Amino acid sequence: MTAIEKKPVSQVAHLTDQDVDDIGRELDSIRASVLDSRGERDAAYIRKVIEIQRKLELTGRVVLLLGSRNRVAWAVGTACLAMSKSLDNMEIGHNVLHGQWDWMRDPKIHSTTWDWDHPSPPEQWKRAHNVQHHTYTNILGEDNDLGYGIMRVDEDQPWKPRFLVQPLWNFVNACMFEFGIATYDIELGAHLREKKGFTPELRSRVGATLRKASKQVLKDYVVHPALSGRSWRSTLTANATANVLRNLWSHSVIMCGHFPEGVETFEQPALDEHETRGQWYLRQMLGSANISGSRTMHLMTGNLSHQIEHHLFPDLPSNRYYEIAPQVRALFQRYGLTYNARPLVRQVGSAWHKVVRLSLPNGWLEETSLANLPRQLAKLVGAGSGPEKVAEVTAHVRRAAVPRVADPVPALAG
Repeated sequence: MTAIEKKPVSQVAHLTDQDVDDIGRELDSIRASVLDSRGERDAAYIRKVIEIQRKLELTGRVVLLLGSRNRVAWAVGTACLAMSKSLDNMEIGHNVLHGQWDWMRDPKIHSTTWDWDHPSPPEQWKRAHNVQHHTYTNILGEDNDLGYGIMRVDEDQPWKPRFLVQPLWNFVNACMFEFGIATYDIELGAHLREKKGFTPELRSRVGATLRKASKQVLKDYVVHPALSGRSWRSTLTANATANVLRNLWSHSVIMCGHFPEGVETFEQPALDEHETRGQWYLRQMLGSANISGSRTMHLMTGNLSHQIEHHLFPDLPSNRYYEIAPQVRALFQRYGLTYNARPLVRQVGSAWHKVVRLSLPNGWLEETSLANLPRQLAKLVGAGSGPEKVAEVTAHVRRAAVPRVADPVPALAG
């Protein structure tokens, strides 16, 4: 049973088992067509992107080394570094570590040898992302990328007062996103929740992450500022700004692909040994969203603006997602499914709306107005007073969601 089947309107209720199998075969055919046509054009693409990224980084470093105390030079150098870091993490690092370019047999551009400008060690990231996330996509309690393991991400999750701070926590996580990813790649939260203690496996992961993060911190906040001499403060600030800009950008892109309104979540029984290829594809289709925009925007997102296509085919070269997207969209339409794609600003706004909405009890925003705001706030305060009060408030919210002629929000007793 999946969470989508508990919602008022199910996207999949009209699909037969034969439909799901046919969807699987059609998507397998699209994937095979790309695998069969990979070649020099694709290899030239990734090599060109790597060249551009390295030139941007070199330009940024040189500009900051020579003139970081000049405002224009500082802005140019910082912008070059931010773009370089974004390309390194998203279009290059993320996709190379997915094995999208392993077919080239180039030892310098291979998932087993590639390193990136990121505190998460490649092997740890591949285990947490390639295996855990892409296997258990949007399954509550299994997919750490779904809310990063720190947020309420579905109406069926019981609301708790601690979720009130999730918009603030999400913003903090966005600013330091690279370190947030490294932390949950370690699975530190899971070890704490399950009270496993500081096991040898956890110690190994923490040690590897600290060593990798130390190299990043040393490079950006010690070595390069020191090379700038008397301009070290300006260079330090530029590096910090570039890292924050990279983090905010990558966080926004990931949020848009996994979390906006309309993206479905699932429960553990959705995944068992009987899940067919077609059912797996269907879970990826309904658990993802795209960002519409220009080719430049797609490049800077690592082509994760085509998150639907990436979740369907995580091992295909990223430059091909743009080409196959019309075929995937047509398949959605043919089977009566919603292809969730919006411009960047709308998709970011939708994701943040969901973060705020789910930080509150179900229906709280919809039934709150200026006239009844004091009583609604009293609900939230009362909800933190104990399990009985939580149950009372939850039941009240559900009753209040039904339209009625009288006052839709009666005062809570006591």
